[in-house]
Amino acid sequence: MTDFRNLAAAVLAGSPAGGDDALAVLRAGDSELMDVVAAVGRLRRRYFGNTVKVNYLVNLKSGMCQENCNYCSQALGSDAPILKYSWLSTDEALEQAGAGIRAGASRVCLVASGRGPSRRDVDRVAETVDELRRHHPEVEVCACLGLLQDGQAQRLADAGVDAYNHNINTAESHHDAIVQTHTYADRVDTVRKAAGAGLSPCSGLIAGLGETDEQLVEALFALKELGSDSIPVNFLMPFEGTPMAGTWQLTPARCLKILAMARLVCPDRDIRIAGGREMHLRSLQAVALQVANSIFLGDYLTSEGERAEADLRMITDNGFVVQGSANELAQRAHAEEAGPAIRRRGAGTGVLPNA
Repeated sequence: MTDFRNLAAAVLAGSPAGGDDALAVLRAGDSELMDVVAAVGRLRRRYFGNTVKVNYLVNLKSGMCQENCNYCSQALGSDAPILKYSWLSTDEALEQAGAGIRAGASRVCLVASGRGPSRRDVDRVAETVDELRRHHPEVEVCACLGLLQDGQAQRLADAGVDAYNHNINTAESHHDAIVQTHTYADRVDTVRKAAGAGLSPCSGLIAGLGETDEQLVEALFALKELGSDSIPVNFLMPFEGTPMAGTWQLTPARCLKILAMARLVCPDRDIRIAGGREMHLRSLQAVALQVANSIFLGDYLTSEGERAEADLRMITDNGFVVQGSANELAQRAHAEEAGPAIRRRGAGTGVLPNA
């Protein structure tokens, strides 16, 4: 039986988790679940304290994608009855983003369906980012537009985009089973283009695609090697009308172990509980915050999420604060003002020690 406390302590001391360690977390018995959470939660607290980073999605263009990703409700061949529309205007995008920012989001993710953006698409997004920056200069902006061509990442960086999201979604060894219109290497290339332009690379996975434990571990170590600063962990939502309709391979405990494994392998990265959390984590969503430090607020690209009020209540009820909120900033200011307490008693003084 794995001693998860000692495993986390070793990672805290600077010994990276290996593949066998990650598999041990994934394969822990349900009776060990809280031991895993308590141990791995120490890593979360070390790097992120009691803060939760809140992100908000704006779906700039929905549906009508040329790619055949089997899991996606927007993909070629999908009959899922989702909203389909072309590009939002800049004013419409600002209205949507503003709602999320007012609710507490510190990062806005601007997403558009499709294989990848044209030059005109990138210019359109750049215009939206410029206006978003003018109205909300403090917010982080992440773009997610598909596969990037040469020079596009730099154009986005020059426009004020902070991060670029492009998920690898699954292990290289499982990729061709879920999509055939582009390669795993195409996805990795885009993440590298983003990083090369100075954009913070954001790349994650989708669990529940029929992958093995070993392939989940493979994907996490690939994300670590890619240097992904933010790792969204999605859980398959099996939309009717897609090839993966009716695929139910996840339990709340399984999802929690996947998040814990992600924290163990990538202890200092943003681990984001993303799409499908309400459906799959269910009553364990609050427990998942003990290992993950980031969530999406409200709705997703084509599915509805929790009401923002419920998400924010879950965060505060469990002793966390929203990153960038008045409470978090007050805590940070107090810590900075207080500084370390210089010892004035005990050895070297005539005053009794604090013992």
